[in-house]
Amino acid sequence: MGRAFEFRKERKFKRWAKMAVQFTRLGKEIVMAVKDGGSNPDANSRLRTAIQNAKAVNMPKHTVEAAIKRATNKDESNYEEIVYEGYAPHGVAVLIETATDNTNRTVANVRSYFNKTNGALGKTGSLDFIFTRKSVFRFDPGEMELDELEFELIDAGLEDLYVEVDETGKDIGVIHTSFEDFGKMQKALEEKGIPVISAKLERIAQSTTEVTEEQAADVLKLIDKLEEDDDVQAVYHNMAE
Repeated sequence: MGRAFEFRKERKFKRWAKMAVQFTRLGKEIVMAVKDGGSNPDANSRLRTAIQNAKAVNMPKHTVEAAIKRATNKDESNYEEIVYEGYAPHGVAVLIETATDNTNRTVANVRSYFNKTNGALGKTGSLDFIFTRKSVFRFDPGEMELDELEFELIDAGLEDLYVEVDETGKDIGVIHTSFEDFGKMQKALEEKGIPVISAKLERIAQSTTEVTEEQAADVLKLIDKLEEDDDVQAVYHNMAE
């Protein structure tokens, strides 16, 4: 089967462990949203989005409420959002979004992951030509007529609308807009009563790097190490599937 197959199999077995990490990331996002715009989700779109994303991964309600309560405590420190960029082995570009209360710890950890996997940490902005920041909304298409919906959402900044299949085999509608049109699209979907599963700002690779199965296994080593770090919020790469 090859090393890459074994790594992918192992990654599936780690799913439950990664769920705990996902809850930690969402908890940080909730704290940052509350610090940024207050604890009322009706008046704080960032918090409303964070809660929505938490529900999408079945984060317990009491955990969400605890994060909001913790964020309202003046003694609770806020997190600094920092982006790191570099190259994994075999020329694969990697971009890491972090949220940290200790920048020295975070940069040291990220650098060590690159060094241990024969990658190289680069300068901020060095991958701007590879990754574009997009607003990405996922929703339940149900029985919707997507051609009609596409037409209705053009004024809200729609750039692309398509359907992907999740791990359970369920169809999921995906909408792409520009980074700047996040709020506009979010409002449009809310007004239309469309059941949004998640709403995120993601980094979309504009070009990909082809690798062999053996090389892919080397790249996945780095990605795994990064995704397991508590300070890391998201990891993007341009390795071809």
